[in-house]
Amino acid sequence: MRPAFEEHQLPPRRHQYVTGVDGMRTLAVLGVIIYHLLPNVMVGGFLGVPLFLLISGYFVTNQLLKKWDRGGVDLLSFYRRRFSRLYPVLVTMLVLTTAYITLFQRQLLHHIKAIIVTNLLWVYNWWEIFNGQSYFDRFGGESPFTHLWTLGVEVQFYVLWPLILILLLRFLGKRAVKWIVLSLAILSAIEMGILYDPQNINRVYYGTDTRAFSLLLGSWLAFIWPREKLRMGLSTSESRFLNVVGVGSLVLTLVSFFVVNGQSARTYHGLMFFYSLIGMLLLATIVHPGADMNQWLSNPFFKWVGERSYGIYVYQYPVMIFYEAKVQIGAHPMLNAIVEVLLIVLISELSYRFLERLLRHYQWRDLPLTIVNWFDVKRRGWKQWLAIAPALVVFFVAVAGFTTPDRAPKNTAVQTRIKKSRHATAVRNKLIAEGKTPQVNVNSKSLQKKYGLTKGELKRAAKLKVTAVGDSVMADASDSLQQVMPHAYVEAKVGRQGSDAPAVIRDLKANGHLNKNVVLNLGTNGAMTGDTVNEIIDAIGKGHQIYWVTAHVPTKAWERTVNRQIKQAARKHSNVHVVDWHAQSAAHQDWFAGDNVHMNEKGNVQFTRLIVKSLLK
Repeated sequence: MRPAFEEHQLPPRRHQYVTGVDGMRTLAVLGVIIYHLLPNVMVGGFLGVPLFLLISGYFVTNQLLKKWDRGGVDLLSFYRRRFSRLYPVLVTMLVLTTAYITLFQRQLLHHIKAIIVTNLLWVYNWWEIFNGQSYFDRFGGESPFTHLWTLGVEVQFYVLWPLILILLLRFLGKRAVKWIVLSLAILSAIEMGILYDPQNINRVYYGTDTRAFSLLLGSWLAFIWPREKLRMGLSTSESRFLNVVGVGSLVLTLVSFFVVNGQSARTYHGLMFFYSLIGMLLLATIVHPGADMNQWLSNPFFKWVGERSYGIYVYQYPVMIFYEAKVQIGAHPMLNAIVEVLLIVLISELSYRFLERLLRHYQWRDLPLTIVNWFDVKRRGWKQWLAIAPALVVFFVAVAGFTTPDRAPKNTAVQTRIKKSRHATAVRNKLIAEGKTPQVNVNSKSLQKKYGLTKGELKRAAKLKVTAVGDSVMADASDSLQQVMPHAYVEAKVGRQGSDAPAVIRDLKANGHLNKNVVLNLGTNGAMTGDTVNEIIDAIGKGHQIYWVTAHVPTKAWERTVNRQIKQAARKHSNVHVVDWHAQSAAHQDWFAGDNVHMNEKGNVQFTRLIVKSLLK
């Protein structure tokens, strides 16, 4: 994304463009893209967003303060410049994406009117808070628009901040406003910590107020560190000090990309604020003319990416969603990630060349005349229609999708079965808690045949005391599991992340529902950190045998990572056993529903059979 859309102008005697900021943008956009493509490789890549917000906060405020000092701020000109750069790319992306959805993924048309309207009004982040999925829900029903929440935060800042800043400056003066800005940043971070809810991160993750501290820290930097007033000629020791701070903050920024978990409570209880402070220090050393950071982060590659960063950010998520809906990337995540990056770069380059660069100095009052000229065949010739005709087709397809009556997608067979299984499991769990477990007819020939188990195996399975913790895959199979193992207490939830499991396990233990044998099915929705795996095992504790089911998620990049983590845990802990569902099901696509992740009835039977066989060994 290129949130710092302002032209960060400097006095004539200095460089007109802080080239090193393109390097900072490049690091940020690469972090975000790698996180989306390979979340198991760069778990903290989402932290690229605070860097963008810092850049915007600094340069917008710096420009406003300069205008204020020179006699006043032309708000209409300020708004016109920003919206003329933001809208063309956004509108083009919305039209292209809606047209593609209309033709190839119509289930995503649900809420399309609200999504497009809220994006055009720059309030999409608030719509996401109440209607969208978690930013970290990486499986099933992902929206190609989710990432646009950031633009809502950015533009709300562009619209409101000049008005707020002018009022504050008029009545209080710069000295007082400077500390008010810092105080507001701290209050925003405190609000994020107070409102954080692990069961619903959307409020603090998407909220303008809870993400404002990054913007406001950038704004505060503009008060205390205005580029035009920084001395070029520093002593050797002063320059060295700035360079050490710059390199140190750069290293911490990059390390954070690999270690900060977006689903950890610590991230929202101060860690993201601290990270923004580090990013502020990095930005301060880049914009200082007496330091070398600007030069070190200036090169042709960073310049190229920085210039196209807005288009790269806007188009990245639709490319990923549409590509991964058609290609099973799990077997070759790195190769497919390269293909996706190339597609993103190609589309962004076309956007930059034929849209952003051409419209940079376009006079929008001439738009009616431009449209008339487009259709002037006598003047321009028939070749003009080689561009106009496809554009019109795409536009009208998008309009058709936009005007389609909004209907929620019908529940799939898997969703219907999960809903039914969850109800049956809740009833069975209650019976287990009350000691009223139903009996299994171990003599049933049909039951023996269905699960491929002998009478003796059914008899032993019927006596097993088991606790099963999992995600939607476990929820889908819960009815089958409890049919064979009536003492199995199943706690499964759609969308469950591995990081959610420790709290669930502790709750089960506190209520006396954590049996000696624990079956885990976690990893469908994303890779876990090593700390999370250890926390899960520690939460279960000694004296328990853990049977961890490997993941079958061929459509996602983290499949290999999850399964490697499970096998490493089994090698490290003698009480952890691998239930290799991934290997067992590899050649049996007929066991799965259309998403090739959740099982059909046949797959649920085989899933249950494998778990029972593993427990009976």
